[in-house]
Amino acid sequence: MPLSERQKKILQVVRQSLAERGYPPTVREICSEANISSTSVVNYNLRRLEEMGYIIRSPDVSRGIKLLETNELPYAAGTVSVPLLGRIAAGSPLPVPDSDFPLFAGEVVSVPRDLLPEDNGIYALEVRGNSMIDALIGDRDLVIMKHQSVAENGDLAAVWLREERETTLKRFYLEGERVRLQPANPLMEPIYVPASDVEVQGKVVLVIRRP
Repeated sequence: MPLSERQKKILQVVRQSLAERGYPPTVREICSEANISSTSVVNYNLRRLEEMGYIIRSPDVSRGIKLLETNELPYAAGTVSVPLLGRIAAGSPLPVPDSDFPLFAGEVVSVPRDLLPEDNGIYALEVRGNSMIDALIGDRDLVIMKHQSVAENGDLAAVWLREERETTLKRFYLEGERVRLQPANPLMEPIYVPASDVEVQGKVVLVIRRP
């Protein structure tokens, strides 16, 4: 029996949680990530996935979902090796003395291909700071970026400040002739800079959380 779109989405949420955090999601986390309002709907679809042999559940454990990799899941196989280019500040802008990003010689991040169906122009950065904690991006987490020179309002973007020779990770908002770089931390104030001083270097497409 083919999987429904909702069941495919639930499997994707489980796979992503395992890839990013190393453990499966709770039912409520699946509700949130898959945009499902009812836990009973998630539980029903988890039962169907178990009946079809995609998962095994431990009903007495809140994160008791195990994927059965022997089945043909609706994802592309294998991993993508993403180059780790350096660190980026999620706090005050981080000065970079010699280049836009300090290179981590030869380091790569392995990402399941189902999380990155398109890997052209993709690179990784290690986050320093906690200004984006409400966006679930903390210190030492990895952000997978897609290289691009433009950003839409609200995008999580890597921004190079030309005059300051600093780089930072913030939500991007173009407001007339200035740019607001908005942290996701109520204890931190936004950064306002002239639009002419801002160079977008990439957009966050995936976050890999570290313990």
